[in-house]
Amino acid sequence: MLELDPTQRALGAEFERFAAREIAPHARRWDEEERFPREILQALGALGWLGIGFPEQLGGSGGGPIERALLLEELARASAAVALGVYVHSALAAGALAALASPTLASRFLPPLLRGERIGAWAYAEPDAGADVTRARLRARREGDHYVLDGAKLYITNGTIADHLVVVARTSGEPGRMAGLSLLLVDGHSQGLARSPMRKLGMRASDMGELHFDGCRVPCERLVGSEHTGFRSSLAVLSHGRIYGGALACGLGRAALDAALGHARAREQFGAPLARLQAVRFAIADMTAQLAAARTLVYVAAARLAAGLPIDTEASIAKLIASEAATRLAERALHLHGAQGFMAESAVSRLYRDCKVFEWGEGANEVQREMIFEAAGAGFRP
Repeated sequence: MLELDPTQRALGAEFERFAAREIAPHARRWDEEERFPREILQALGALGWLGIGFPEQLGGSGGGPIERALLLEELARASAAVALGVYVHSALAAGALAALASPTLASRFLPPLLRGERIGAWAYAEPDAGADVTRARLRARREGDHYVLDGAKLYITNGTIADHLVVVARTSGEPGRMAGLSLLLVDGHSQGLARSPMRKLGMRASDMGELHFDGCRVPCERLVGSEHTGFRSSLAVLSHGRIYGGALACGLGRAALDAALGHARAREQFGAPLARLQAVRFAIADMTAQLAAARTLVYVAAARLAAGLPIDTEASIAKLIASEAATRLAERALHLHGAQGFMAESAVSRLYRDCKVFEWGEGANEVQREMIFEAAGAGFRP
């Protein structure tokens, strides 16, 4: 992995201790309750960690992409679901405001988000708009000094608990075009907005909601970025998000490797620990190598982002490799645990349920492969 400086190593150790103390002992209960722990967000805000990577004048606390990746990795090592909610709140919702909102809007709404007093969400997906955002149909028409929103969103992380939602809405044009998509900051308790929870296979300690807008009025001053082009301008924020998605996947992968190692040392079969069996040792060696490769790609991409270098391709590669490594590691950890791992109360069964979402989030891996192919300079057009 990229060599960290002493300050980064010390900060990473703080993140690890916090996650082990405040999240890991409760992860199973929050999963069973299907509840995102708002108190963790408040604790992270009080420590200043939600403000990592944000300007100090807006409530930020210094640091940058490497430090944020370290935080998200350690949180995901303790609970990928909790880390996912934190990521969407900070890197996407707050990140879009920091990058695109007017100074007035940013100074009003960012500080309470970074203190953990309010929860943010990024409302993008729709029934017909997933990988293809151009199919977004949620309409925002101007009436005087307000936009009026009609339509639906679904699969929105933090959707039913968010105080503020950055909503992708069509302000002009028809579905099938990127032009005409704007971002609006919508209050989560607005009249004309109905929210309902969605149950999931995994990531149960993260909130996910379906949103219905029926004449929901939003002041025009809540426009984030430019009208008709706000979503296009936010693509850089989403590109950065692929790095952080890779960090989340690495955290889950580390949890899977930790579990596999602990079980192989403790579990005895045929009169000796499982770790005495060559097949088990080789499986764990492969897991270790795959995780090391993924973490290296994630942190090299984060370092490039911190240095102001281009990262689009590097972010796609990091997200692709890390997410698929997490799936492999979770499956191998479950396999090595045998029937014990298959039980509902098993920690590795939760890892197995949680891992797959990383292959879809921030652009499905098929999309990442297309972008990597384009960057390879093949010049092929079907």
